Amino acid sequence: MCITIFDTTLRDGEQAPGASMTIPEKLHIAQQLAALGVDVIEAGFPVSSPVQFEGVQRVVKEVHGPTIAALARAVELDIREAAKALAGGAKTRIHTFIGTSDIHIEGKFADAKYGATLEDKRKTVLQKAIEAVQYAKTFTNDVEFSAEDAGRTPVAYLQEVIAAVIEAGATTINVPDTTGFCLPNEYADLIKSCMKAAKGRSDVIFSTHCHNDLGLAVANSLAGVQAGARQVECTINGIGERAGNAALEEIVMALRVRQNIFGVDSQVNSPMLMGLSKLVSTYSGFSVQPNKAIVGKNAFSHEAGIHQDGVLKRRDTYEIMRAEDVGQDTNRQISLGRHSGRHGFFSRIQTLGFSVTTDLKDDLYRRFLEIADQKKHIYDEDLVLMMKTLESDSSETYVLLEHLQVHVETGKSNLATVRIHFARTGDKKEHTATGDGPIDAIYRAIDHCMEHGYKLTGYHIRALSEGQDAVGEVDVEIEFQDRIFKGAARNMNTLLASALAYIDAINHVEAFRDSQDMVRHSIREKVEVDAQV
Repeated sequence: MCITIFDTTLRDGEQAPGASMTIPEKLHIAQQLAALGVDVIEAGFPVSSPVQFEGVQRVVKEVHGPTIAALARAVELDIREAAKALAGGAKTRIHTFIGTSDIHIEGKFADAKYGATLEDKRKTVLQKAIEAVQYAKTFTNDVEFSAEDAGRTPVAYLQEVIAAVIEAGATTINVPDTTGFCLPNEYADLIKSCMKAAKGRSDVIFSTHCHNDLGLAVANSLAGVQAGARQVECTINGIGERAGNAALEEIVMALRVRQNIFGVDSQVNSPMLMGLSKLVSTYSGFSVQPNKAIVGKNAFSHEAGIHQDGVLKRRDTYEIMRAEDVGQDTNRQISLGRHSGRHGFFSRIQTLGFSVTTDLKDDLYRRFLEIADQKKHIYDEDLVLMMKTLESDSSETYVLLEHLQVHVETGKSNLATVRIHFARTGDKKEHTATGDGPIDAIYRAIDHCMEHGYKLTGYHIRALSEGQDAVGEVDVEIEFQDRIFKGAARNMNTLLASALAYIDAINHVEAFRDSQDMVRHSIREKVEVDAQV
């Protein structure tokens, strides 16, 4: 028996501060999730911005196989926008939610118009939940309802809400541990209690959605499955709000390795997990720690002599699954090089989840050879970066670094000159600046070109491979309008990587500003139409 894998990387995962992705990046991930075999892709929250709306539309039109879901609060406008974004899809779902815990009700429904007492407000929330499901049912038969903060909701009230929304037509009931508060035994009991409200309805699926604030998201999700949940909501690499969500790859492999305990499996094509993990890491800018279960680079590495001896004699002495079953390289990532042929190169590109049209192959192979001339070995990280660089030539890019020169001399101020190309207008600006160090000088020069200073809130650098030609990865965080935007870049030249990472973050800022302009424009148009009416 297979459970439903509901992937919310593109919605809840992207809500992690600084993890925002471009529409082409989201589309690429969605296509790979479909190939991976997930059952449901939550593509976004359409009402939140025009970019979110368009992202859901594109996924619906261009990704085939999984059910495509869109999130909506228990509000008519949200549900209507979700339905519009999902229009024309072969298999679509509206996922509506409302807070049910006392904390959420008292915080979100504090206004007296929702009721004078907590009990009155609960009745209001219950009615809103019912009406939301009924309205969503006018657009699709596949409606999911989430009782937000179910983990801290009084069980009796939670059961009342669940029974009511099932009667209203909800076919999937999600029981979120929104704040990561529950312990596994508590969450299992909660799932069992919620299932009682369904009164034996076999057509209603109960779902887990667990956050990782106490590091228990996966444990709670698995406890929920043991208790009877048949859908698990999760994200690639466990990315998401605050400490993140339950990691898809850990859920899938735990169910598969311990199938004798759980009695269920998924239809996920697990050898694709590693490639998709790298893709999400690159696009989100969130690195995967080396000791991360399943997809960490050390997940199948052994250093202690006793362990090495045991594994060499028999792998299962210290490994409970095969590296190749999750897409890890059994030879610890054999690299390509300047002597690698086209077949080997494009085979590896395909393994990483990229498809290349015939007209781009010559240019891509040329770029590969240029990198190979600089490096002895080409690793997967180099290839993912190369593909991202190729994709950055699209209209989604606002700012490009055209030239960088850095002068460092003992006893003198560091000097950096940069030239920026503004892709939308074709304009170019060049500035020189000094700084306390070469990176500070680079960032000051970029700020001058942008005519705007960004607050650098985070800077991290690390080597991705070994040797003198190791690729350095730089992650930066900058603050704009009280929001954090992340940028990432990889290059053997760490100063260039630092500049490119800063530019990447600025591109995310510009995409955000563009979306805000679209919102203001749509509001202005609506006001003008209303005035005419």
